[in-house]
Amino acid sequence: MDPDALAHDWIEAWNTRDIERVLGHFTKDARFVSPRAEQLTGSAIVEGRDALRAYWTAAVPRLGDTRFELVQAVWDASAATIVIVYERVNDTGMRSRACELLHLEGDRAASGEAMYGATLPAS
Repeated sequence: MDPDALAHDWIEAWNTRDIERVLGHFTKDARFVSPRAEQLTGSAIVEGRDALRAYWTAAVPRLGDTRFELVQAVWDASAATIVIVYERVNDTGMRSRACELLHLEGDRAASGEAMYGATLPAS
């Protein structure tokens, strides 16, 4: 498991809006928690790759020109957990820090959680 490669691929997949590439990081029955999922689906918990596909397919058009910049990846080998810390940057330069916490089974995430921070003015 190469945590830096996973983090870079995660960010690149989102920047190219490649939902299938993002889904490739998850097990078939993965469970994902996100406050944005609650806004779109009515539930913060999304279970299974098919439900993740539906959620992210609905969410991608809302991203507009947003791009993601990797800040760091934190890997805990004993817990098989990676935290991908990144910044969301919109077309006006506004930034918000966020992270994805992924618990891996082998080389795929069995569960994950998205956490979002405050929006900051353009620097």
